[in-house]
Amino acid sequence: MAKRKTTATGTTTDQMNSSLDIGKLAVSVQGKLNILRPFSNNCSIFRVPKRLRELNEKAYTPQVISIGPLHRENQELKKMDEHKRLYLREFLELSKVNVKDFIAAIAEKEDTLRNCYAETFDNLSKEEFVEMVLLDCSFLIMFLLKRSFCGLRSPNTDRIFNKPWMNEDIIRFDLCLLENQLPFFIVEDLFKLSKIQDRHEEYSMIEVTRDLLSCEWGSWAPKSSILKEINLSEAEHFVDFLRICQKPAEQMQPKKLETPTAPSVAELHRAGIKFKLGSSKNLLDIKFDENEGTLEIPQLEIGQRTEILFRNLQAFELCNYGRNRYVRDYIAMLSFLVTSAKDVEILVKYEILKNWHHDNDAVSILFRNLSKENFINVNSFYFSGVVEDLNKYYRKRPGHNWEAFLEQNSFRNPWTMISVVAAAVLVILTIIQTVLDHSSCFIMITQLFCLALSLKFYNMLTRA
Repeated sequence: MAKRKTTATGTTTDQMNSSLDIGKLAVSVQGKLNILRPFSNNCSIFRVPKRLRELNEKAYTPQVISIGPLHRENQELKKMDEHKRLYLREFLELSKVNVKDFIAAIAEKEDTLRNCYAETFDNLSKEEFVEMVLLDCSFLIMFLLKRSFCGLRSPNTDRIFNKPWMNEDIIRFDLCLLENQLPFFIVEDLFKLSKIQDRHEEYSMIEVTRDLLSCEWGSWAPKSSILKEINLSEAEHFVDFLRICQKPAEQMQPKKLETPTAPSVAELHRAGIKFKLGSSKNLLDIKFDENEGTLEIPQLEIGQRTEILFRNLQAFELCNYGRNRYVRDYIAMLSFLVTSAKDVEILVKYEILKNWHHDNDAVSILFRNLSKENFINVNSFYFSGVVEDLNKYYRKRPGHNWEAFLEQNSFRNPWTMISVVAAAVLVILTIIQTVLDHSSCFIMITQLFCLALSLKFYNMLTRA
């Protein structure tokens, strides 16, 4: 006779089997496995990693509007759903295309659209997902068109561009957050399907997107020929669009970094290095001329929301790129150079930084905070050549540090100049006393006075 197994609690296996329908549970488990969606290697829209979000959660969180599925359930953002429907109605009226055609176009690309997200969103049914994309996509199209063409703004139904003005400026920034994106291809597809451009050639999604980003991000996405030279149609979404705006030139390739640090701007300045405003519109085009001792840096504008831009680009690169993280390296390079308010002051003086904060400490703190969790790859760093050349130049000229200090400070601070003269007098009097072998009270008092001034000068040097 077979023995019945007994559990630690005294329950037999027969009793467990009688209370558990194994077949039913097996069917349930298998059903859940069958509906699992595989993760896609084509994903480009991510939830920001926790270690970055904890540094500044506001920099990644939309304040007014949700685009895409990641913040769809945020109750604070649902207030904009009515406005999305208003924009959809205006989009349909402007396009003269039946809503069924737009729904069919989105449904056809549903799997591709879902694969653009790192999460599967199995809780969203096909109908819910397609409707979400339709509303968000039509909102983006109409918002971009209305920004550029005032004639499209309806005074009776639009509360974004007309009274009471629903924070149009905040919406612009919400659209540039990594977690708040739609794949750009579906925006283009629906716009082409609408045939709006057939009647209005000036309406172009690439152009109005470029206009939006250039307006908001100044030097990062300049209104110049540089954007026309870049194939922006390859952008995955708005954040990728911004990243591509500063894509480095082909000749600029990442290399191994031997010394993972560099002297600050103030240290380089004291070493006699001159700073020059770069003419390039590509902010990564930082150059050091060792023969001239000149560091050339293109102008960067720093405003209230610059941190939002850098943090979302940083997060996108961290999630999407194993190598070629040139925004990460740019942040690291600036963090090497800017460690104090003095560094900011010097760069502002040479117009390399345009500081809309009007607070040098705030800018130095910004770069210090951005450097946290911004881990560089020393085997693949875009500015390795500049960093190595700066370190080499700085190490080779220790004596020039004193010379530069005197040049920069002697004629600004009268005490410094007096101290230098006193030191010289002290040496001369010591020589006279030695040669004449005559110790006068006057000479001794003068020597003590000069010694005191010389010590003051020494302390100024060591503090500098």
